Amino acid sequence: MCKNNIPYRMRGSFKYIFWIFCCIALLSCNKKANDNNKKTFNINLDQGLTSLDPAFARNQNAIWMTNQIFNGLVQIDSTLKTVPCIAKSWQISADALTYTFNLRNDVYFHNDPIFKNGKGRKVVASDFAYSFYRLIDPKVASSGGWIFSDKVKDQSNFIALTDSTFQIKLVRPFPPFMSLLTSQYCSVVPKEVVEHYGKDFRSHPIGTGPFSFKYWKEGEILVLLKNDHYWEKDENGARLPYIDALKASFITDKQSGFMSFLKKDLDFYYSVDGSYRDDILTKSGKMTSKYKGKFTLRKGPYLCTEYVGILVDSTLDIVKNSPLRLKKVRQAINYAIDREKLIKYLRNGIGIPATSGFIPKGMPGFDSSAVHGYHYNPKLAAKLLIEAGYPEGKGLTEITLNTTTTYKDLIEFIQGELSAIGIKTKIDVSPSASLRDLMSKNNVNFFRGSWIADYADGENYLSMFYSKNKVPYGPNYTAFYNKNFDKLFEESYYEPDNEKRFKLYRQMDQMVMDYSPVIPVFYDQSVVMLQNNISGYPMNPLSLMILKKVKKK
Repeated sequence: MCKNNIPYRMRGSFKYIFWIFCCIALLSCNKKANDNNKKTFNINLDQGLTSLDPAFARNQNAIWMTNQIFNGLVQIDSTLKTVPCIAKSWQISADALTYTFNLRNDVYFHNDPIFKNGKGRKVVASDFAYSFYRLIDPKVASSGGWIFSDKVKDQSNFIALTDSTFQIKLVRPFPPFMSLLTSQYCSVVPKEVVEHYGKDFRSHPIGTGPFSFKYWKEGEILVLLKNDHYWEKDENGARLPYIDALKASFITDKQSGFMSFLKKDLDFYYSVDGSYRDDILTKSGKMTSKYKGKFTLRKGPYLCTEYVGILVDSTLDIVKNSPLRLKKVRQAINYAIDREKLIKYLRNGIGIPATSGFIPKGMPGFDSSAVHGYHYNPKLAAKLLIEAGYPEGKGLTEITLNTTTTYKDLIEFIQGELSAIGIKTKIDVSPSASLRDLMSKNNVNFFRGSWIADYADGENYLSMFYSKNKVPYGPNYTAFYNKNFDKLFEESYYEPDNEKRFKLYRQMDQMVMDYSPVIPVFYDQSVVMLQNNISGYPMNPLSLMILKKVKKK
């Protein structure tokens, strides 16, 4: 990082001048954004924003915003297909270990004083070598280190063959690798700018995306401006993006945020919170007559499975005497839950009953006819309890069901369903961090969980049941260990044909359903609300915000 040579006594004055300059710039930006000829897309980020550095894009808001500022080698389309981005084409070696990318020559970083004459330079292959190694560099401590940590040996596996040819060498095949590269962690950053700003790059991001950074006052406002030199064009040859600016507010109270949307201060609002869900949606998930025509509400699949997990390794002390160690008890629990009723009355129709495996609807390869989960069948649940030696639950000890405050209503519903077949449960409510800690040590028997896809491949979900992903280093929270499952999982790594690999995924998913270490409750859905003058907002199962084709009348 460049040293600051300004004398200490003068720095306060410089900070004050800089603050005045920022205020003037913001007023100018707002004036521009509100001009009749300029279009600003207004959103609210109610969960705050931790960083604009893609190496730390670990939560939804950071992912959403870095996706506007940065690009990667590849990107996803609305069907989750991996398509070109800065890499215009690529080749994969026969052994699936070497990926060679041919880069575009018309992609430039946003302008910044660190560049020569303040003008953004062209992206070259060495920028990707630097950006990708940065994710596994222990000095950076990126939350995205898992992307490459078990897939490459060291930085020598990222090779700039020429300025326009970039190569990655894997230590073993990983068929979802191209999908993995669409992650915002894999965005390209300029070395000289990152090294100049150091940790402050989080609030001074320079990328190649459709919008460039203008101003961020944490917890109050974020402004991004249209990149007038963005390289992507639409199908008619018009340069993207269409809108002139993005402005984000940080209203933490969901009810207040929704009121801002109703007042048209916001163009977009994400998710329907329980505090106003009944006001907007009927129990069947339709918009109430109160709001019909006032704005647009759209729903779509979201790659998130809400589930209840069960610890199944009977060698663990807390499992040895638990009735949950019995498969028929676990299957009875699966049959006892009326998922459709839960979605209707607790979620106003938001969600899809999880009756077709752990991999959620919307994931490539999902096939409800090929994987058979559990439908509501209390008679069969009662029969299984008899076969397990607990007719009507007699002889069953009370089972503790662990959850967090946010999901207490969902778990109370499940508690009532289990009580109806004779299974008594006690609910233990813990802070999220505490429950995660218990899960990561296999120290909790029966727990509510959710799994959100990091990338668009079913492997991401099945990895939770792979024996080598034991806690605390992996996500096998149920301690499910099965040699046949492991064999299929490892075999899938060497199957380059998607359809054949999806068939293996479905076999594994069915094994999980049959053994029941989890009770999938519902596959989640994204809900977005848009003002009627907004068009071109694409929905996708990763719930990724893509604004480059959004138009505002």
